[in-house]
Order: sequence, then structure tokens, then C-alpha cells
Amino acid sequence: MWIPDAILKKKLLEFLAEDIGSGDITSNAVIPEETMIQAQIIAKESFVVAGIYEVETLFRTLNVTFKAKVKDGDEVCKGTVIAEVEGHGRSILSAERTALNILMRMCGIATASRNMAKMIQNAGLKVRIAATRKTAPGLRYFDKRAVMIGGGNTHRVRLDDAFLIKDNHIKVAGGVREALQRVRATASFSKKIEVEAKTKEEAIQAATLGADIVMLDNMTLEKVRETMKALNAQNLRDKVLVEISGGITRENLLDYARLKPDIISLGSLTHSVKAVDISLEVVSTFREKQSL
Repeated sequence: MWIPDAILKKKLLEFLAEDIGSGDITSNAVIPEETMIQAQIIAKESFVVAGIYEVETLFRTLNVTFKAKVKDGDEVCKGTVIAEVEGHGRSILSAERTALNILMRMCGIATASRNMAKMIQNAGLKVRIAATRKTAPGLRYFDKRAVMIGGGNTHRVRLDDAFLIKDNHIKVAGGVREALQRVRATASFSKKIEVEAKTKEEAIQAATLGADIVMLDNMTLEKVRETMKALNAQNLRDKVLVEISGGITRENLLDYARLKPDIISLGSLTHSVKAVDISLEVVSTFREKQSL
């Protein structure tokens, strides 16, 4: 997952402008304009790294030298130096919080995604962990990229990625069949069609009518088990991808995964992320060299 640097820089500068306002009055008062600093970005706990590229882009946009010591996707322990920065003191300290906020959130999401994916892998199961669109406005790219770095699937990034017929669509259309017919009347061959099913009957109907993916939404373990059994009994299981979503937690993840769906999606990967602890610490200061 990648966006052009020009678009990324624009997003990052908007974040920075929100924090700086009319100026960093503390740094401007305390730090002489010609003061240069060297600083380290340090892990204060263990986690999966994500956001290096984004934070490097932010600092380089401010003419700050950025030297990454790790890569996105690396697993680091407490005390690891993630990166070193060097440049004008005012620029670095004015961007410190914005940069750390991006890193802390993205690393938290990547870590949660990696932990979930490892649980599935260690259990010998072949189920993909996916995110949802439950992200904070403005952070979709960063959140989804962090999920991908952690080993999860991004699912839909935007509404135009795929058709997802949800319960409200079905209510308005008057049923699964009617909703699918309306989608097919406009759908390109390149777009998959997913149907959210609240019941076993809706899942069977969606699969019978040719949906590419059936999402079993907020079903109990027993309801999912019954639905999977019914899909197998009607020779529909191999014709459709099955996604389980709603109410999935770290505690019950493996219980659902053992029912052998294709995908398990969790909104908690992004809407309830726990940011990791990262700090930026100044290690030296010096005066900018004056050109003759």
C-alpha cells in the first residue's frame, strides 16, 4: 500500500499545521534560531515497527536529516534506537509530537495485527486477519498501511474498492435477491460482491445467488458453525469466501478461526488501537555553520 510522496507530504503537513497553529511559541522562545540538534527516536517497549517511511517523509520535508535504524515490519525491544534525526532544533521539536503520534499509532496497529496473525499461524490455521473501515477520519491510509505491515489484510480501503451489501442496503432494497440484482445491474466484472448475512438463511441465499463473499455478521459460534455446515451440505462452501465479523476478540479469535472461515475481520485493530510508547530524546546540540 503506497501513495505518491506529494499526496503523503500534503497529509503530513496538514497534521503538522494542526499542531503548530501560528507557531511553536515554546521552542521559538527557548531555542536560538541557529541551534542544531541531534536526537534519537527510541522504543520504550517491545513492538512491531510501522510508520518509518511516513515519519522520514515528514522530517525530510522540514529539511531534517533522518537515518532509520530499523525497517517497517521489524520487531524491536525496549531501548532500541529506531531512528536518528539531525537538523534545526526548532524544526525537530516542533514536529516531535506529530511524528511520534504517527509512529506510536501505526506501531500499535501493526503490533496488534501481527499478534493476531501469529495466533492463527501458530494454531496451524489458514485464516486471513483483516481490518475494517472503522478508522478515524484522515487516518485511513496510515491505519490500513499499519495493518498490512503487521501481516493483516487491509479489506476495503474505500467504498469504491468492492461492493459490500450490508443490512441497511438489504432493508431498503427489500431483500438479498433484490439488492444483488441492483448491484449486478451496475457492477463491473473487476469488482467483487460481498453480502452481509445476519442469519444462516441469508448466507445460503447470498451464496446461491452468486455472491463472491458472504460475511457472517455478529453471529455466535454456534450460529457460525450451523451456517458453515449448511454451506457445505449444499455444496456452496467452495464457491464463496466466508468472512466472520463482529464481536471478535483476542480471547475468542481461535474459537472462530477453528470453524475455518477464509477471513476474520476486526474493527478493534484500528478503532481501539493501543499506541505503543516511543520517545524522541536530544543527544547533542551545536550551532549551524555559517557560510562565508
